[in-house]
Amino acid sequence: MSGSAVQDSAVIKTVRFEVLRYNPGKDAEPRLQQYVVPVTKGMTVLDGLTWIKEHEDHTLSWRSSCRMGICGSCGMFINGLPRLACNNQIVHLHSDVVVVKPLPNFDIIRDLVPDLESLFAKHRSVKPYLIRKDLEEQNLPTGEYFQSEQELLNYIQFAYCIKCGLCMSACPTVATSKDYVGPQALTQAWRYTTDTRDEGVKERTEKLYSPHGVYRCHFAGACSQVCPKGVDPALAIQLAKKDAFLKTFGFRKHRRGTPVAPPVENWVAKKNVPKAPAPTVTQDWLLNRQVP
Repeated sequence: MSGSAVQDSAVIKTVRFEVLRYNPGKDAEPRLQQYVVPVTKGMTVLDGLTWIKEHEDHTLSWRSSCRMGICGSCGMFINGLPRLACNNQIVHLHSDVVVVKPLPNFDIIRDLVPDLESLFAKHRSVKPYLIRKDLEEQNLPTGEYFQSEQELLNYIQFAYCIKCGLCMSACPTVATSKDYVGPQALTQAWRYTTDTRDEGVKERTEKLYSPHGVYRCHFAGACSQVCPKGVDPALAIQLAKKDAFLKTFGFRKHRRGTPVAPPVENWVAKKNVPKAPAPTVTQDWLLNRQVP
C-alpha cells in the first residue's frame, strides 16, 4: 500500500511499530526504533513498513517481492513469531504494538534482511530434483512418467514449500546446531524421495539419515506451526524416519522409478485448437548447456 493511499478519514487507529535496526558495518549492536503508523483497513505489516519508509525513514531495509504470500521473501519475526509480513494484517495481530525483527537463526545483513545463504546451501545439499538412472532420458525426455493420482497426493503437500525460511527460524534444533540440515531441506529431500518418478534415494540417504539429519529432529513441531503454506515439515521428517525403519527390517522394499509412458498412437488433434508456440529452448541448447 502506497503511503499516498493513506487518507486521514480512512485511518482505523494508530499503532506503534518497534523495528529492529542494525547495520553491521556501522552499528555496535542492534537496537529497536519506534514509529507511529496510521492503520487503514486491510493494511498488512509489510504495508506498515512501506509507510515508514515513505514517510519516516527511507533508510529502513527489508526484503519483499510479490506481496501476496507466494515468493516468501518477506519472512520476519513479528510479535514473537516467524511470519510473512505481507500475509498478516495489522488488525489481526490484536495489538497496538507491532514488534518487527529479522528472522532468528540467521545472520543479519541489514535491519530486517536475514542472510539466507545457509538455507539455500542446505536445500541444494539434498539434491531437490528428480534423479533418474537413465540420464539421457532425464536430460532429453521423450515422454511423461507414469504416476497415479494417489502417488501424486503422497508428496504434493510437501511440494508447496516457498523457501521462506520461517520453519528454520522457528526450529530450536537449528538454533543450537549449525550442522543440522533443518526442516526445510529435509522436507524437500523426502518430497523427492517419495516421488514415484525418482530414483535418487541413495544419493539423498547421506543427508537424510546422517547424525545431522532426521534423527536430530526433536519433534518440537514449531516448523509446522509457522509454515504459511501448510507444508507440515514435522510430518515429512517423521515419515522419513518411519520409511527408514520399515526398510531396515525388510517391511518395505526399495523401489525403482516409474517408467516413461509410451507415445500415444493414432493420436488426432482436436479441431479449432491453436498450435503450441515454438519451444524457446532447443535440444541443442540442452545438450551443450553447462550446469554449475
